[in-house]
Amino acid sequence: MGSIIPAHVRHLAEVVAIAKVLDLNSLIADTSRMLNRVIGDEVELTTDLSPNLGLVKIDSGQFVQVIINMAINARDAMPQGGKLRISTKSVIIQQGQASQLHILAPGKYVAVTIADTGAGMTEEVKAHLFEPFFTTKELGKGTGLGLSTCYGIIRQAGGHIEVASEPGQGAAFTIYLPTVSAVAERTTDAPQAAPRPPAWETVLLVEDDPNVRKFVGGCLRLEGYEVIEAVNGVEALSVMGNHPDKPIHVLVTDVAMPRMGGQELAQQLQIAQPGVKVLFISGHAVSGSAAGNAAAPGTDVLLKPFLPDVLARKIRELLDKPDALAHSVAAEVRTSRVSPQ
Repeated sequence: MGSIIPAHVRHLAEVVAIAKVLDLNSLIADTSRMLNRVIGDEVELTTDLSPNLGLVKIDSGQFVQVIINMAINARDAMPQGGKLRISTKSVIIQQGQASQLHILAPGKYVAVTIADTGAGMTEEVKAHLFEPFFTTKELGKGTGLGLSTCYGIIRQAGGHIEVASEPGQGAAFTIYLPTVSAVAERTTDAPQAAPRPPAWETVLLVEDDPNVRKFVGGCLRLEGYEVIEAVNGVEALSVMGNHPDKPIHVLVTDVAMPRMGGQELAQQLQIAQPGVKVLFISGHAVSGSAAGNAAAPGTDVLLKPFLPDVLARKIRELLDKPDALAHSVAAEVRTSRVSPQ
């Protein structure tokens, strides 16, 4: 456990938040279209967005990740299906207001509630919900970092998350974010990052957890990548064997998987397609031989959970940075073309 915590802290430190003044209604409306693909047909998603909502200042990518994370948790609490409702409203926090909201300064806030009809939770579970590495999911099904990361994002923006739930009665997570003045705050926004060019490359995504695979695949397709999915290394090689002429530009793979893990898969794929880039994704700190592989040219590692924007940026960096192996292969090909017969 001790080796995991520093790595996760380093990972969070890599996320450069660009806080902007936002209308959360528009952002939630856009996100809800993606959520339908993430949570599946068994969950009925509805939204109730209050008009004339105040503006807030938060990194849009981080806020989307909070909503996605909570929606996935809600879906997992409704294995037989159910209802998920996202609503917004404007609220005023009074001085000395009861409940956990005393942590917030008095003033105007935007409240975003994500409510489900799932299994609910006990008071004991609620008391530990936002602690790092706390999870109610079975071993291997969750890192326990998702909600703690969400809470950190909201607190960094000056807000708070309150939870209402009872066993068998579903759960409602309410996010409170302070409103801001559009005129006063827009002038202090950080410079916008240059837009990424539209992606076109092919990604081989290998992940045995279907929830993670669906989420990552959805994020990559939204960026424009063509995504080929497999549940482990053996299946991935089989899929590629059926399409020997299909170029893979980057392999995104979990490290620990049944039958064949990510390290062996990466080695075999790089033999078949020299120059392919590799991004290892893992819920634990990578060590030993895996750490060595992750440090090799054309490879990188990303710890779960991660934001969609961080994933996209990592892959773009890998693809845009030539490595020594790719250069040597290209040089060899050029030489062979000009050599006398």
